[in-house]
Amino acid sequence: MKQYEAVIKVMEEKGGYATLGELYQEALKVLGIEWKTKTPFASIRRIVQDNRFFFKIRPGLWALKEFRDKLPIEILPTSEVSESKKLEFNHSYYQGLLLEIGNLKKFQTSLPPQDKQKKYLGKTLKDISTIKDFYNFTYKHLVEKAKRIDVVWFNERKMPDSFFEIEHTTDMVHSLVKFVELQDFYSKFYIVANKLYENQFNAKLSYNAFSVLRNRVHFITYEVVSNWHSKTYELVTLEDKLTIG
Repeated sequence: MKQYEAVIKVMEEKGGYATLGELYQEALKVLGIEWKTKTPFASIRRIVQDNRFFFKIRPGLWALKEFRDKLPIEILPTSEVSESKKLEFNHSYYQGLLLEIGNLKKFQTSLPPQDKQKKYLGKTLKDISTIKDFYNFTYKHLVEKAKRIDVVWFNERKMPDSFFEIEHTTDMVHSLVKFVELQDFYSKFYIVANKLYENQFNAKLSYNAFSVLRNRVHFITYEVVSNWHSKTYELVTLEDKLTIG
């Protein structure tokens, strides 16, 4: 079996699509192939760019061409799907990536109750988050604010390590207001959005009302989240090999 066939096999088993992180984890385990290279992850990145077999759906998410017409609608929306629904699918995708990153980094992960049934790569988001009941880490009114944040990572002391808000428009004020409410916690704050919105993010952050956040809120693009996801899988895969060895 050739290397690209191992990637195809993993994608077929997953329904015709996979994230780079999943490919890093699974393709190297396929029997009957030796990855005689010091950079197998780079090889996988090169393989999925072979447009004879694969195509890119979103940052970090690739699919087999032969499955194009068979993919679930939340993975590859058809032209009949409304723009608002497409944004919802996109939002759930990045929530799922952030939940998986948090899990891999040994955090406990949470998302808003209203998002738990939303789809992510053939699963629901509640299948990925590790916290069923949100931790009451402080006063009730602040916990209620925190519950509505798109993704939260908690540390081993059940205190919030990081808060993530995923934005698909330039109106980020609502998210920043949530962060202001939580400013007294030793937590990191992130806005996840399209690179095109970074200037608007900086403009909003320049408001006097958000002065307390200027050195605490980080803007990260969809591509950065995707790379963070795949690199975290890469690191965990290497650590597993070292442990086995």
